[in-house]
Formats: sequence, C-alpha cells, structure tokens
Amino acid sequence: MAPSQRTSSGDEPGHTTPAQRPRAARILREVAAPAPAGLPHPALLPGIGVEQTHRSFGVDRVVFAVAAALVVAVIVWGVAAPDGLAAFAAAGFSVVTTDFGWFFGILTVAVFLFMMWLGFGRYRAVRLGQDDEKPEFSTVSWVAMLFSAGIGIGLLFYGPLEPMTYFLELPPAFEDVAAGSNEAMHVALAQTLFHWGPVAWGYYALVGGAVAYAAYRKGRSPLMSALLEPIFGRRTEGPLGKVVGVFAIVVTLFGTAVSLGIGALQIGRGVEIVGGTGPLGNGVIVGIIALLAVAFIFSAVSGLKRGIRALSNINMAVAGLLGLFVFVVGPTVLLLNLVPGVLMTFVGDLPTLMAQSAASAPDAQGFMSTWTTYYWAWWVSWTPFVGMFIAKISRGRTLREFVVTVIVVPSVVCLVWFTIVGGTSMWLEQTGAAISAAESGEDMLFTVLRELPFGAVTSVLAMVSIVIFFVTSADSASIVMASLSEEGNPEPRRWTTVVWGVALAAIAAVLLVGGGQVALSGLQILVMVAWAKDLARDPLTLRRRYAREALDQGVRAGIEEHGDDFVVGVVATEPDEGAGAWLDTEDPALTDWYQPEDQPEDQPEDHPEDHPQDRADRSGERPADAAGDGRTPAPVG
Repeated sequence: MAPSQRTSSGDEPGHTTPAQRPRAARILREVAAPAPAGLPHPALLPGIGVEQTHRSFGVDRVVFAVAAALVVAVIVWGVAAPDGLAAFAAAGFSVVTTDFGWFFGILTVAVFLFMMWLGFGRYRAVRLGQDDEKPEFSTVSWVAMLFSAGIGIGLLFYGPLEPMTYFLELPPAFEDVAAGSNEAMHVALAQTLFHWGPVAWGYYALVGGAVAYAAYRKGRSPLMSALLEPIFGRRTEGPLGKVVGVFAIVVTLFGTAVSLGIGALQIGRGVEIVGGTGPLGNGVIVGIIALLAVAFIFSAVSGLKRGIRALSNINMAVAGLLGLFVFVVGPTVLLLNLVPGVLMTFVGDLPTLMAQSAASAPDAQGFMSTWTTYYWAWWVSWTPFVGMFIAKISRGRTLREFVVTVIVVPSVVCLVWFTIVGGTSMWLEQTGAAISAAESGEDMLFTVLRELPFGAVTSVLAMVSIVIFFVTSADSASIVMASLSEEGNPEPRRWTTVVWGVALAAIAAVLLVGGGQVALSGLQILVMVAWAKDLARDPLTLRRRYAREALDQGVRAGIEEHGDDFVVGVVATEPDEGAGAWLDTEDPALTDWYQPEDQPEDQPEDHPEDHPQDRADRSGERPADAAGDGRTPAPVG
C-alpha cells in the first residue's frame, strides 16, 4: 500500500501503539521545555555566524591574567637564568620526541585520514558558513594567506637545508641508497615532502575546519574550547574552557616564537652576508626583532583585510619570483624531471615513510627525534594559531573545497618549492660547489644564491621575503591570541592585540621553545570526535537523510502499485510514518545552537546574561518558518 493510503489501525481507547509512544514523549518534552517559537524545521536551519547571535565579547580576565602571568614568568626566567631555562626546554624536548614519538606517528596518520574522509565523504557539501554564504576572500588571496601564516619562514630556512641533510645522510628506511646519488636526491625530497606535505597540513585543516564550522555555521565562539561542546556541553564555558583557552594562548605564543627566532637569526645572517658586516651580536638580533615587532603589531591592528591580506599577496609574489629565478638559472631540465619523479617516489614510498619509527632501525631514534617527531610536535603546537587563522579566512567554503585547498594545494606548492630550491642545492653539491660546507643552517640559502647569477640581488629579495613572512606570521598570531583572550571575539580590541604582539616579540627575543605539545595532541583527538558528532546532526546531513528515506519509500511504493508507470510526488502521511520518522525533531541538540539576535523577546535563552551586540556587518534575516510536518514522496499515476 502506498504511504499516502496508509491509515491507523484504530486501536481501542487508552491503548498506545508503538507509533503513538514517541508522540506522547514529544508532548511531555514540549510541556517541560517548549521549543523556541518560530524556528524552522531542524533540517531547514540555514546555519548562523557567531556575529549574528546574541553573544557579546569581553576580555576574559581569568584567561588573560593567567596566560600573561605565565608569559611574564618565562620571560623573567629566560633573562635571569637562561641556562636553566635552556636545560628545562631541552629536557621537555627529549621527553616529547623520545617517549611520545609513537603517539605522534599514530595521531598524524589518524588526522590525515579523518580529513580525507570529511573532504571526500558524505559531509563534503557542508558549508563552513550559512547555506547561501559566499567566500569572503578570492582563492588567490586565500592561498597566499594560508602560506604566510602556515609555513612562512620555514620554506626559506629549510628549503635548501633539509633536502641537503637527507641527500648526504639518508633516513634510516633508505640506508641502502648511496648518499649523493641521483636516487638519494629523489629520496631526500620525498622525505622532505612527507614532513611538509599533505600529512602535515592535515593538522591545520582539522583545527581550522572545526573552528570555522563551529563559529560560522553553529554560531559558537571561535575558541578551541568551543570545539568540544558536542562532547562536554556547556561545561566548556566554565573552568574547562578557561584551561583550554590559557593553554591555547601559551602554546601559540611559544610555538610561534620558535619560527620567529629562526627568522630573526636568518635575517641577521643575511645582513652579515649582504652588507659585508662582521658577526652580529645578540643585541643586534634583539634590535631586529624589536623593529619587526613594530611592523607586525601595526599590521595586526590594521585588520585582516588590509594589513595581512596585502602583505600576504605581496610576499606570494616575492617568493614566487625568487623560486622562478632559481628554476630558470638553475638546472632547469633536471628540476622538470624531478617534480614528477619526486611525486611518484613520495606516493610509492608513503607507506614506508609512515611506517618509519624509532624501532625501524638501530639508529632510527635519533633521526625521528631530530626530524619527524619534532615536525609533528611543531605542527601540533602551531594548530591553535594557524587553525584559528585559517578558520577566519575560510568562511563560506564547502568542506570539499576547504580540504582540497588547505591540504592539496599547499602540498603541491611545497613539492614545487622544495624541488626547485632543494634540487638546485643538491645539484650544486654534486658539481662541487660544497653547499653543505655552509657555516650554519641560516647560511645555506644565501650560499646557494651566491652560486647563481645576481646572487647579491636575490639575497636581498630573500631577506625581504623572510621579513614579510616574519611580519605576517606574527601579526596573525597576535590577532588569534587577542581573540582567545576575549572569549573568541572575531574582531579583538587593539590593546589586547598589541599586548600579545609585544609578548610574542619578547618570547622570540629569548628564543624559548615552548612545551605542551603532548597534551595538545590529546585535544586533537577530542576535536575529531566532537566534529564528527556535530556533522552528523548538521541540517544538510538531516536533509540528505530525509531525501534518501523519502525516495526509498516513494520508489518502492510506486513500483509495487504501478510498475514502471509512475512519478514521485509529495503528499502527507500519517504521523511517524513519513520520511522523517527516524528523527526526533524536538531533540534540543538539533536546534539549541540556532540563537539569532532577532529572536522573539519571550523566547527562552541559554545565556540570559548575554545581550545583543551592535555590529555594522550584521547580515541577513532568518528564513521563513517551515512546517516540518513529515512528508514523503508517493507515487503519482
């Protein structure tokens, strides 16, 4: 019998059928906790941005004070007893890279596979924003900002250094390859791509996508703690949330300081080489950091659209020109052959690279601690900062678009960059240029450029790129830390941005390596679980389930009654027999997150202490109400 022709069985009064019991339970829930009036059906909610809710943002005094106190204590320690701080940092580094290497390896693979599932699986069409929201930035600007914040200085510092290291001293899994050979060149670049490619960018995509989804589709504050709300509920707004907030600020500050310290040293070495000066002392390096701090703080307070986007686009052009120059004047034909060759080597050896661990060879522990595990810990420590920044610039993208761009596109660019710069440095080594004899890692890029035409000019160009990378990384981190200390405020106050910018410069000046990556790795696991739970209740997911159920019922009924001659239409069914019989539409978890500012005054609110925040960029109105009365396609003869 077709769904439209089904009737109730006419049971005796007082007797409740299985179909009637859920209805009775729903009535009891409505009486106890009435649903917000005027809301659309849970499957038709369009999503809501955090700025469209009734949330107000103020400085979280506890988070700000505790994080600031910890930072000041570390700075004082670094100034008063640098040897003791260095010993403490070294001990922490040893514990993380030696005792937890196995954990980082498993976590890295799990995060990457999870993001592939999100980007190309059933949730790929879910938008990081409202249903009809368009991206705020062009794809070119988006990609440029991804690079400036996500890897920045590391490309220029490790571009020639890392492939050269593996070229002369092969990773444990490839010890049978002759050092300095053409095969070693392929292996060295594949190992480098493993550290900088899609597996590494999976970390950034996880946190960035989860924050964007929570803030711009579910209307939550863009905080690390808000990502855990599907698991812990409102407890994330209490002490648990404050602990996570402090931890995110401290790890962001210390993790970013590592790269900024590297950048400052490389800039200083560039000044020595290009300017022909003698060795620069620590005072000059601190002066460089102070000067650049003024630049990145000014960029940060000027806003995302003005300062950061402009500098990112400029630096993408500068770095691109530098890479193109090396490609043209270097071993062009060799590099053209290397790009596809390295890609195939990477894909073919990916299982070997993933399986490489401290137990894979007698001397593997040293390699893993120095390189692979260190990289995974580094990426994890950067995820709060880079992830939240990626969330801010990725609004309006679908999950498929987000995953492809954030993971695949940067990986392709890293493949090309490391092949050009690293391939050229290894080729020069083979031809007798002795690039490996550079005094330090900071020297190697300038040593390579000196072996090519116009070395003085390209060295200056490289320094300009490093400076811009320094500024864009630091200003992005300053904005994120200010937002974290202001309850997730998307547009934090200038003074908090300045305070965290100054703190970042101070930490970079003492070159502190921050700890805490292991605990943050545990947070990554919770983020995956919470995000998957959230996506399962997304309105788009619900609509698709409705579509599958409705079509299945309609097609089956049509074939049974009319054979080949029918079309599918929409008619009403008996309650709890239609396409939505599987869903309890009164479940608060499906609608509680939708709290627009223009809700009726008599509507109960989750946060009575909050008040609407006047915002000039408030967009859109709530969609018209939908009946949500359970409809299903039925055959039309």
